[in-house]
Amino acid sequence: MSFDVAFAVRIVPQVLEGIGNTILVAILSFIGATLLGFIWEMLRRSNRFVRPVAQFVVDAIRSTPVLVQIYFLFFVLPFYGIVLPALLVGVFGLSFYFSGYISEVFRAGIDAVPRGQGEAAQSLGLGRLDTVIFVVAPQMLRNIAAPLGAYSISILKSTPLLAVIAVPEMQGSAFDVASETYRYAEPMFVAGVLFLIMDLVAVAVIASLERRFGLIAPTR
Repeated sequence: MSFDVAFAVRIVPQVLEGIGNTILVAILSFIGATLLGFIWEMLRRSNRFVRPVAQFVVDAIRSTPVLVQIYFLFFVLPFYGIVLPALLVGVFGLSFYFSGYISEVFRAGIDAVPRGQGEAAQSLGLGRLDTVIFVVAPQMLRNIAAPLGAYSISILKSTPLLAVIAVPEMQGSAFDVASETYRYAEPMFVAGVLFLIMDLVAVAVIASLERRFGLIAPTR
């Protein structure tokens, strides 16, 4: 079956119908993964009773496939009376999965701040909270900005996985076109090109934000 360029152009509006949900899921999942990843890291830095539990959870998240976690949320939870909309399951699934990796970003970012700077700030009279806010956090943000941006792109590229639970995102729209027309090359090609454009735009926006807020880590 030859590639029909005219058909590919004609189906672009149909594939684009899911772009709103794709962007929404990506943004919400990134926010959820960042917040949850920060919580995991804070728990790993708490007392000796909580620390091993948090470490086990992070290891379990990172050691199981994201599709298994999404299937668990979508197919297993209803047996226990918890039925969530597919879109919400998608956001929870991607947030939970990527939180395990982003917690490692926070760990590396915090550890990269020299301990002596916090001690020096406290010796100058700053309280513990002020030391964290005004001394440790700004340096940590510069350390984690680039990897956080990379994970935001990874989350965007993972949204097509949600087509397996019928989330109406862009890849799902492409599948709908393919199943109706029995032509797969053009819908997959169009979806791929649209994802490429979104990724390039996201990379440019992230780079611009890093420059705007001075979040580019100095070279060592």
